[in-house]
Amino acid sequence: MKNKEDKLIRFISISQSHQAFGLPAPQHPLISLVHFNEDNPFNTRMAPIYDILSFYKITFITKNSGRLKYGRDYYDYDEGSMLFLAPNQLVGSTDYNSETYCYILLIHPDFLLGHPLAQKIKQYGYFSYSSNEALHVSDAEKETILSVFRIMEEELNSRVDEFSQEVVLAQIELLLSYVNRFYKRQFITRKVVNHHILEKAETILDEYINSLKTLHHGLPTVQYLSDQLNISPGYLSDVLRSVIGKNTQQYIREKLTEQAKVKLMSTGLTIGEIAYELGFEHQQSFSKMFKAQTGLSPVEFRTSFN
Repeated sequence: MKNKEDKLIRFISISQSHQAFGLPAPQHPLISLVHFNEDNPFNTRMAPIYDILSFYKITFITKNSGRLKYGRDYYDYDEGSMLFLAPNQLVGSTDYNSETYCYILLIHPDFLLGHPLAQKIKQYGYFSYSSNEALHVSDAEKETILSVFRIMEEELNSRVDEFSQEVVLAQIELLLSYVNRFYKRQFITRKVVNHHILEKAETILDEYINSLKTLHHGLPTVQYLSDQLNISPGYLSDVLRSVIGKNTQQYIREKLTEQAKVKLMSTGLTIGEIAYELGFEHQQSFSKMFKAQTGLSPVEFRTSFN
């Protein structure tokens, strides 16, 4: 007998998602906003197990009395937590209890076609954050987000005319801009945590480079570092930007350059040998990175030091 974890499906359309949740068909085939509350409780028995959506999903939790299962893990989300998913992300299941009140906004990419938001939405990194990197809004921020959802809710449920899509698109754009602002605030208010992430990242990179893992595994990657820190690549880059003003790739290049300088100053290794030890397949790639970081070629740097 198959257990619940085996029943993984892909939702192609928003209508298919509504049907799986036992909800009425959406007013619009390309966008849906469902408000689960005391008058419209979440039917936990209808909650499907899924792994991939073909549309954007934004969840705004307004009340939560217990833990939510997101993917294969359980998390304690506060009131005012927001979760974001982009199309084609592997997410597993989401289980809500009957006393979880939330808004769930589903947006098919086709709804955004022809609008600048179709490209702009791809630039918001929080759609690639993992579930434990949710946005937690303050009471004032919660009211701001609620006001946007209420406008969309009214527009989608009672005002379907030639202006509806334009108005809803404007509200989605406003919502995403607010979220971007509030995430920036969250990075600032969690400086201690973010500095701890930076310290751990530095330790991991130093160990990787100094132990010459680069010889066997090549250059350290953004994915490797984020995996070691157990956070998503997008969230890691945004944390580093908030602390040191550089994304993860830039930070890795900086660490490689520091190590290259040490080798150039303190060893007799050739440029090719240094490039090889640092994980570069080609000396030219190493020299190009080094000059981009320092303004000097490796040979020029070694000569100037001597």
